[in-house]
Amino acid sequence: MDDVRASSAWVASHASHVHVDSTGIEKIVENIGPIPKVDWDFEGIHYFDNGPLTVQYLFVLDAMNFCFWPDKDLSYDHLASGLKAALQNERSAFDADRLQKYTGPQLRELLKWPRPLPLEEERVRLLHEVGFELERSFDGKASNLVKSCGKSALNLVALVTRHFPGFRDHSLYKGHQVFLYKRAQIFVADLWGAFKGQSYGEFDDIGSITIMADYIVPAVLRQLGALKYSSTLASMIEANSEIGPGSEEEVELRACSIHAVEKMRELISSKLGKPVLSVELDLWLWASGIQCSSLQHHRTLSIYY
Repeated sequence: MDDVRASSAWVASHASHVHVDSTGIEKIVENIGPIPKVDWDFEGIHYFDNGPLTVQYLFVLDAMNFCFWPDKDLSYDHLASGLKAALQNERSAFDADRLQKYTGPQLRELLKWPRPLPLEEERVRLLHEVGFELERSFDGKASNLVKSCGKSALNLVALVTRHFPGFRDHSLYKGHQVFLYKRAQIFVADLWGAFKGQSYGEFDDIGSITIMADYIVPAVLRQLGALKYSSTLASMIEANSEIGPGSEEEVELRACSIHAVEKMRELISSKLGKPVLSVELDLWLWASGIQCSSLQHHRTLSIYY
């Protein structure tokens, strides 16, 4: 995660469209009390049985956890609860050999969704990739992938990105490689949250992961005053114009969010006299964002978030 932090800081220091406002961050920290505790399960939408099948469910979920906005009625909750229902109906639904065979219509049927999903072909492709590599390298089980990390969040992110190309969330920005790793990190965060830091969710270095830069967090940080946008970028977002994946604007939105929250985390930890985890801040910011119906986020067609 040093690469994520360092490359995000580099983007923030060279950004043309997004500015990390240190004064704004200081004001947020001045006015904040204890970080509100956010329950990972969000009203029981996730499958959880305290065992390996939960790990399989979370890995399948995070393989497809991206780009809901093109369908105004679709949300993360639909994906999480739809996969939960599918697994409750048939415990073999996410077996590695089954994952390699799903078609778009079958995935829709699994989720009980009435029309094509955004980036449906990519979601199916990533399911096939997950099934194939789990079968080839981990005896078909995501729990074996997790066991092989030695209780290290860093190792698990490295394993996921090494074995599963669909999780390699990289960008090239002004000639520099930028590492963001949203879905690989959120798999770690989901395990940690689901298992409450025990069993498959026990990581000795959970503090190493950053926030998971997506659509919602940058918009919340802007609303709070931690980020400022150029007039051009602000106009694009207000007009619901698509912003290309890998464009300067898109990379800056995500990388500057990571950098801003790292600065925020350091100040809050100093204020409270104890370490605050980026994953805790991410949960709080994301939960705040999805509760705000007027929040306007950027629009990018991407498999990474």
